[in-house]
Amino acid sequence: MRGLQERRAVAPLNRAALRCPLLAAGVAVVVVVADQVTKSLAVTHLHNPTHVVGPFGLRLGYNSGSAFSLFTGNPAALAVIALVLVAVIAVAALRTRRVAVAVALGLVLGGAIGNVADRLFRGHRGDVVDFITLTHWPTFNVADSAITVGVVLLGILLVFRPAPAESPT
Repeated sequence: MRGLQERRAVAPLNRAALRCPLLAAGVAVVVVVADQVTKSLAVTHLHNPTHVVGPFGLRLGYNSGSAFSLFTGNPAALAVIALVLVAVIAVAALRTRRVAVAVALGLVLGGAIGNVADRLFRGHRGDVVDFITLTHWPTFNVADSAITVGVVLLGILLVFRPAPAESPT
């Protein structure tokens, strides 16, 4: 009898509880598709550097490191680390109940999956395809942009998160 008394009621699964994880997954899928399509187009068609407008241009490059070419030369270790981070972010996305957090996590998750896919499946010795250039900035790709926007959004949400609701006394 005591074992039954210690158990608590489980809340029924509702649509609201599924909305944020599904939103995060949807954002991640959109990012992965956009990233892989643009990388394929860059590899196929971008043979010469191209100036687009202002500081923005296109130039095909490959990065064996992480952001800003850090940890260059060890793509296998970066792929393992990225897979662990993908798992952690996916768990966080499953647990979130805030729409903005779900979008931010979806951006980061999609970007991470896009770059891991390059390392594991694209066939460039574990290098990630980069093709977007800005003056005085390292070359990057859609996945990198999504990760950056997602992390900045998470930071903003952390700083400006709503105050916890007061419990009635």
